[in-house]
Amino acid sequence: MNEILNGTNGSLILIVGVCVLVLIVLLGLLTSLYRKAGPNEALIVYGLRGTRVVKGHGTVIFPMVESARQLSLELMSFDVAPKQDLYTKQGVAVTVEAVAQIKVRSDQASIMTAAEQFLTKAPDEREGLIRLVMEGHLRGIIGQLTVEQIVKEPEMVGDRMRSTCAGDMDKMGLEVISFTIKEVRDKNEYISNMGRPDVARIKRDADVATAEADRDTAIQRANALRESAVAKAAADQERVIAETASATRQAEAQRDLDIKKASYSEQSRRQQAQADKAYELQTNVMQQQVTAEQVKVLQVEKEGQIKVQEAEIQRHEKELIATVLKGAEIERQRIENMAAAEKNRLTAEAEGRAAAIRVQGEAEASIIFQKGEAEAKAMNVKAEAYQEWNQAAVVDKLLTNMADVVRAMAEPLSKVETITIVSTGNDDSTGAHKLTGDMTRIAAQVPALFEALSGMDIKQLMANVQAIKPKSAKGSTPTETK
Repeated sequence: MNEILNGTNGSLILIVGVCVLVLIVLLGLLTSLYRKAGPNEALIVYGLRGTRVVKGHGTVIFPMVESARQLSLELMSFDVAPKQDLYTKQGVAVTVEAVAQIKVRSDQASIMTAAEQFLTKAPDEREGLIRLVMEGHLRGIIGQLTVEQIVKEPEMVGDRMRSTCAGDMDKMGLEVISFTIKEVRDKNEYISNMGRPDVARIKRDADVATAEADRDTAIQRANALRESAVAKAAADQERVIAETASATRQAEAQRDLDIKKASYSEQSRRQQAQADKAYELQTNVMQQQVTAEQVKVLQVEKEGQIKVQEAEIQRHEKELIATVLKGAEIERQRIENMAAAEKNRLTAEAEGRAAAIRVQGEAEASIIFQKGEAEAKAMNVKAEAYQEWNQAAVVDKLLTNMADVVRAMAEPLSKVETITIVSTGNDDSTGAHKLTGDMTRIAAQVPALFEALSGMDIKQLMANVQAIKPKSAKGSTPTETK
């Protein structure tokens, strides 16, 4: 039983394994029969069921009765650069290099058309065919344009290429996405020279524009300066007006202030002058009082001096009356002249000072006049005495002045610095005795010299003096008694 069960289980496992294997084989077969087309490609299926295009999904391809090929729908980019020179409308040979982007259209008909044209061709062959078509159209378009249009309007050339190639591209199931000219050149330097007039014109236009801009700038600057000057002038005018008004107000205020100051100063000076005048008057009054007191003091002093002088005059009168009253008329006249001159001088000085201090001057003049009058009286008394005692006066003068005469005669000896005395004996005529003896003899010659000069005899004068002595003594008794 167990063996039967084990055999049955083994058969079932075998059957299941075979089934699984068959299922795997079938799935692998189905997987190999199922083809998918991506978004960048189209699957062209042809066979028992006809030709169809699969794009963006998958389909089952039955082997032996159906086949499938892939057609790329990606963008094809290649250079379009004809080897031969292209001639423009002007006959200028140019070399043009361009880039073209072409792809298969996305609709079923275009894909079928492109499949008919390029399904069995390699990408290089397909691009070569398309390039030949593009170069031919480019040649025709270049022949219709000028060099200037080609160089300056490359977008126009691309548009015309797309429009011209559109028919042929449709026939091949293609479309031109873009056509761009990379370079245009020529062997005759036409293109390089072509830009020179434009460069010159551009430079000229730039210079003109610069000059115009400078002109406009200068005009605007001049206008701005003019407006600024006008505004400044207006502002200066307003400022001057304001300053003038301010200065006027300041001047008026200063004038009022100066007037007030002058008024106050005048009042102050007037009050000060009044005070100074009052002080000066008071000072003068006090000075007059002081002067009056001083005058009184001086008057008292002068009166005392006058009394002293009068007493002295009286004493001199008594002394002269008692002694020698022989005066010389010449001496009396001289004293009178001196007294008069002194009186005149003192009077003139007193009159000159009288304008300043009249009281003091008059007092001093009065005192001096009294003094001079007293002195004159004394001199008159002396002169009268001299007239009475003329010989005694001469003797008195002679004896009084004899010492001066002897001194004058001996003065040359005082100027001798050194005296050498040589003594040869013991008598008085030699040595120092000789010198003193000479001096005595010189003094003894004075009376003789007086007699020779005056013609008077000294002995006779002395005798006359002795003769009038009792008279003088007799005449003096009444004076003394008196």
